[in-house]
Amino acid sequence: MIGGKPVDNGSKKQEMFSKMQERKSEVKIVRKIVAIIAIVFVLLLVIVGFLGYNYVKSALKPVDPDSTKTIAVEVPIGSSLSSISTLLEKKGVIKDARVFKYYAKFKNESQFQAGNYDLTKAMTLDELIESLKTGKVYHKPVFTMTIPEGLTLEQIGNIVEKKTPYTQKEFMDLVTSDAFVQKMMANYPELVTDAVLADNIRYDLEGYLFPATYSYFEEKPSLESIVEEMIGAMDKVVKNYSDLLAEKQMSVHQLVTFASLLEEEATAQTDRETIASVFYNRLDQGMPLQTDPTVLYALGSHKNRVLYEDLEVENAYNTYKNKGLPPGPIAGAGKSSIEAALNPSSTNYLYFLADKEGVNHFSKTYDEHLQKVEKYLRKPE
Repeated sequence: MIGGKPVDNGSKKQEMFSKMQERKSEVKIVRKIVAIIAIVFVLLLVIVGFLGYNYVKSALKPVDPDSTKTIAVEVPIGSSLSSISTLLEKKGVIKDARVFKYYAKFKNESQFQAGNYDLTKAMTLDELIESLKTGKVYHKPVFTMTIPEGLTLEQIGNIVEKKTPYTQKEFMDLVTSDAFVQKMMANYPELVTDAVLADNIRYDLEGYLFPATYSYFEEKPSLESIVEEMIGAMDKVVKNYSDLLAEKQMSVHQLVTFASLLEEEATAQTDRETIASVFYNRLDQGMPLQTDPTVLYALGSHKNRVLYEDLEVENAYNTYKNKGLPPGPIAGAGKSSIEAALNPSSTNYLYFLADKEGVNHFSKTYDEHLQKVEKYLRKPE
C-alpha cells in the first residue's frame, strides 16, 4: 500500500505496454512516410537528372545538322562569353546559351574575336568555338574546289565550270572586266597595282588568283565572291613578304611574274630555288631568260615539245626574243615558288635542262650545257 491506497501493478504495466505499442506503431508509420518521401525524392532526382542529361546532351549537338543556310552574326568588340552565348542562342545557332557558356569554360576557351560571321545551325559547339577563336568559320562545306599550282586563268575557268553553276566564258568575262579589275585594285591596292594595266599584258589578273583548295558553304556562291576569295588569298600570302620585297626593291608584280616562271619550270622543291638562281644570274648578266613555258604562253597553246620555229614567235611574253621578265605572270604560282623567288640558291649556273624523266640538270657554261643536251636529250642513233 502507498498512502493507504492499494496499487494495481498489473494495470500500470498494461498501460505502459499499450503506450509503447502506440509509439512503435507511430515510429513505423513515420519510417514508412520517410521512406516513401525518400523514394519519391530519389525518383524525382532520377527523372530530373535524366531529363537534364538529355537536355544538355541535345544542347551539345547542332541545332540542325542538315542546314546549309548561313546566319549572319556580328560579335561586337569587348563582348563577354555570356553575351556571345546569349547572342548565339538568340540567332538560333545554338540551343542553350548556358550550355554553350559552360562547355566553353570546360574547354578553357573564352577569348573570342569580334567580327562578322556567317554561321549555320549545322555547326557543332567545337566548330563554333574554333570559328570564334580564329575569326574563321569552321563547318562542313557544301562543296570544295581545288585550284592546282601552275594554271592559267583559262584553265582555272575550266575548273570553275566543272565545280560551280558558272561557265568558263562567264568566268573569263568577269576576270577580264575592266570594272572588276578596278574593283580588285581598290580592294587590294598592295597586290593588284597599276602594273597589271600594261598594254602588252594578256590578262590583267593572270597569276593573281592563289592556287589552293577553297570551301563553299552555300550551293551557289556568287562568281565574283569566288574569284575575289582567290585574289584575297594571294593578297594574304604576298603580304607576309612585304619587308623582304622592300629589301630586294622588288615589286609585287615582279614577284608573282618571277614565281610563275618557277612554277612552270620546276619539278621539285629544291629545283625551284636553283632555277631561281639561274634566272637571277641571267638577268644580272643581261641574258634572255629563254624559258620554254613563256613561249607556250605566247603561242596560247600547250605542246609537249617546243620547236625551234616556236622560239621565233613575235610576242612580248617570248623570253627567247625579249630580255628580262615577261610583261606579267604566265600562271598561278604557289607559296613554295613565291618563297623560292625571294630566296634563291647561291650558284653560278646560267643554264638548265630537264631530261626525259623530268630531272633538271644545271650548267655554268654553254659548252657544259650542250654536253648535257647531247647526253640527256639526243636520241641514240
